[in-house]
Amino acid sequence: MTPPLNTPAGLRLASRSGQFAEPTAGCAPGYIQANMMIVPQAQAFDFLLFCQRNPKACPLVEVLGPGQVEPACAPGASIATDLPGYRVYRDGELVEERSDISALWQDDFVTFLIGCSFSFESAVMQAGIPLRHVDQGRNVAMYRTNLACAPAGIFQGPTVVSMRPIKSRDVAKVVEVSGRFPLAHGAPLHIGNPQAIGIQDLARPDYGDAVDILPDETPVFWACGVTPQAVAQASRLSLCITHAPGKMFVTDILG
Repeated sequence: MTPPLNTPAGLRLASRSGQFAEPTAGCAPGYIQANMMIVPQAQAFDFLLFCQRNPKACPLVEVLGPGQVEPACAPGASIATDLPGYRVYRDGELVEERSDISALWQDDFVTFLIGCSFSFESAVMQAGIPLRHVDQGRNVAMYRTNLACAPAGIFQGPTVVSMRPIKSRDVAKVVEVSGRFPLAHGAPLHIGNPQAIGIQDLARPDYGDAVDILPDETPVFWACGVTPQAVAQASRLSLCITHAPGKMFVTDILG
């Protein structure tokens, strides 16, 4: 029997057992979801500084000590098994996707949990604003932009954004609602013209799934916790492990 996906513990257990490998948008509503970045201890200080310099893209939920797999935000959980999907990057290249990273674990790994915009989606929907990727069971669309992150040590690269089409009459409301969630990237980074931030074709996201934008809708862009993956590639980082885009670690923290 698949554990219940409306609770953080159930979702983590289903991911651990291989019974759930889908994007976590709409799952365990009301709880903080987190992007994940794991780097060797030698690069951890620079990445911590990178997060502090880029708080919109990388709002820190928790930093685990070297070798630690159980986060304080989810007692009993394991960073190595409890996400629906992982990505492994070596020398800036995506080399592997896995459902479990236990076999790759190193005692010097430092894990960063970074807030995710999925965390404000239940509040947005409760305010009467529909979200198409949730309604259609798709991953949110994500794009690399021409907005450079503030560098720190070896870490430099572009900001990634997530996009949700919002009815024009609801844009002010969605700005207000999402702005209440600083750990989930807060208010939008950009509204409207995608070309102004270097996105040429909304139908071709760099990560996630494209969704239709209707004539009465405006594309709204939030800073995205997939930014570290783009930065890992641009920085040619020798090794890092991340969540697969859209497949988050779900914490026990209520948003």
